Amino acid sequence: MTQDELKQLVGRAAANYVLSNVAQGAVVGVGTGSTVNFFIDELAAVKDRFRGAISSSVASTERLKKHGIVVLELDEVETLPVYVDGADEIDREGHMIKGGGGALTREKIVAMVAQTFVCIADTSKRVDRLGGFPLPIEVIPMARAALMRRLVDLGGDPVLRLAKDQSVFVSDNGNSILDVHGLTIENPEALEIEINSWPGVVTVGLFAQRGANICLLGSADGVERIDY
Repeated sequence: MTQDELKQLVGRAAANYVLSNVAQGAVVGVGTGSTVNFFIDELAAVKDRFRGAISSSVASTERLKKHGIVVLELDEVETLPVYVDGADEIDREGHMIKGGGGALTREKIVAMVAQTFVCIADTSKRVDRLGGFPLPIEVIPMARAALMRRLVDLGGDPVLRLAKDQSVFVSDNGNSILDVHGLTIENPEALEIEINSWPGVVTVGLFAQRGANICLLGSADGVERIDY
């Protein structure tokens, strides 16, 4: 199967999970990225069953609205039964690296309030130890150089993310992103706490303290459900 076929497979599985496990009239949390795009497309077929969606990025908001799905603000809802999102890496305990698309802060906010986090990915994203994928960190622009020095001291190789036109990438929140290569992440929860404590860090793309509850993992053999 092609990568897109695998993504479509897990996107459909996620839509079926939501249809089977989320009450009619509820609000669904929707993440960001190419795999989530397939989930949004599948969700559109049953959109009338739900009140609407909470989106973690401008791009997802635009896609949801294009399908006629109502997009609500997070402060408009009291409960969020499920949040569906992808991952750049996920380990065997449900810890993840996220933020390759630049929406890590908003993703972390929505994940924080969701009762169930459903990660959708293909088998290439499952790893024994996080860190093969560069770790994204959203930072206040004035703190970039100082934080890069601290990350070097931590053993990483931080690179300022650039946009396609080679200008500095700007997140939906107006901030910069550092992609940190070469980190050995032995304790994801401890590292998340440490980096998040540094002044100038908005958030780190480690989802360890609030990891996935379920992973729908796509392969040529179908979709495997993993519960953490």
